Amino acid sequence: MTTTEKSAMSTKKKGLIIGGSIFGLMAVYFIYDYIFYVSTDNAQIQADTLIMTARVTGYVSKVLVEEGQKVKAGETLVEIDAKDYQSKSNQAENEEASLGARVKDAEINYHRIEALYHEGAVSQQSRDSALANFQELSRRQKALQANSEVSKNGLNDTQLRAPADGAIAKKSAEVGMLANPGTPLLGFVSNDSRWIIANFKETDLGRIKVGQSVSVEVDAIPGREFKGKVQAINPATGATFSLLPPDNATGNFTKVVQRVPTRINLETLSKDDIDLLRSGLSAIVKVRVR
Repeated sequence: MTTTEKSAMSTKKKGLIIGGSIFGLMAVYFIYDYIFYVSTDNAQIQADTLIMTARVTGYVSKVLVEEGQKVKAGETLVEIDAKDYQSKSNQAENEEASLGARVKDAEINYHRIEALYHEGAVSQQSRDSALANFQELSRRQKALQANSEVSKNGLNDTQLRAPADGAIAKKSAEVGMLANPGTPLLGFVSNDSRWIIANFKETDLGRIKVGQSVSVEVDAIPGREFKGKVQAINPATGATFSLLPPDNATGNFTKVVQRVPTRINLETLSKDDIDLLRSGLSAIVKVRVR
């Protein structure tokens, strides 16, 4: 055998050894990963989101935000023309104030007649009449106070305010549009927290427990790993509450591995992290089971 042939065989042998070593390491890695972790890439970032709607009828007079804009809790986002609601509120306040003065006079008069009645200076009928007048005016005052409160609430509802710190995800409100109760005006995403809904295979559920540690990678944020814990495992599969649940009684049954939504709470998130973790982003979740 020539030197060249020996060299080629040696190189081939080294290649086989290296390839075998790499294959062995990969096998060890996958076995380790299977034993100690359960993972899925069927997972999305979740946040507190809501559609903000009008609570009163009126024309939109101001839209103070744009899509993507960050807002603070209590900040006014949309204003509805408040002239009619302001007039009703003023009228209710004036009526309440006017009746309040009459109630005060009726109370003073009742106590005066009550004292005279005990002295024998007036009849019981006069006393009862003064008491009835005071009670009637008091009841009317309470009714007007309730009406005034409703008017104030209506006036307050002409301004749509941010329920928490967050951002505007969608803007449907436009100046001049007629808003009715329930009309969608804004889509809002809160900055309070972020979590993940991971859909694990039913065959993996036996290894997942509440409280287990979780590592999370987000496709849109390469190079970052977030930490969390399993908070809750849904008592039903994702298909159970779908619009058209599968009907397995038709006779055309094909077994499909079901997915069970599992909530993962993310821990120690900074404000910058919350800004990066947008609702709906895809994630890869690994639960440490041992």
